[in-house]
Amino acid sequence: MHYTVTDRTARIVFDRPQRANALDLAGWRGLRDAFHRADADGDVRAVILEGEGKHFCAGIDLSVLQDMQARFTGSREAIRDQVREFITDLQDCINSIERCRKPVIAAIHGSCIGGGVDIAVACDLRYCTKDTQFSVKEVDLGIVADLGTLQRLPRIVSPGMAAELAFTARTFDGREALRIGLVNDALGNTAQLQYRTGRVADAIVAKPPRVVAGIKRTLLHQRDHAIREGLAYVADVSSALMAGFNH
Repeated sequence: MHYTVTDRTARIVFDRPQRANALDLAGWRGLRDAFHRADADGDVRAVILEGEGKHFCAGIDLSVLQDMQARFTGSREAIRDQVREFITDLQDCINSIERCRKPVIAAIHGSCIGGGVDIAVACDLRYCTKDTQFSVKEVDLGIVADLGTLQRLPRIVSPGMAAELAFTARTFDGREALRIGLVNDALGNTAQLQYRTGRVADAIVAKPPRVVAGIKRTLLHQRDHAIREGLAYVADVSSALMAGFNH
């Protein structure tokens, strides 16, 4: 995982282009480490997440699943507990994107498959190229998507569309991703994608960082709470900011 900072924007880059940026165990943990670093970095006010080479991220590397099958032994109950712990750890790697107090912009091109979708939907903003290929692929592997897509996607697109994509694993492109609301915009090529995401990051960087962090916290809180609870929460956030407290 590459990590660089320019003009207060961190770029976190999947760096296994020879594997379509499919993540092995080191890659998953590197993702978490990179977002912990961006969160702690006082010079960073926005994050762009992207993939090196031809693709954004092809999800979990099959070597991880093969290793898991070989490594987990014992009774059915023991194996269940080991698998649960393993899944929970990968979920936490993706949750680090939301724990990062800086807005995260996904710049998606090429393929965004399986775990790549899990990662993308955890980002605050998503942009792609028109020819990007998306797929919630897990059903074709005989597994339930268990790293966040089934929880986050229905809050971004309609629940019925999320169900269709998960049940069928069909491939859809960036144009459809824009139409259904999965992405903020679909650009003509990667150069336009980089320019657009850079401009969005620049606009965020220019805003007061404590207020931006408060907006991110409030949006994430509202996703999982009723409006009345959300109003009480944002009142606490705003009053704390105005009084000079750090959240």
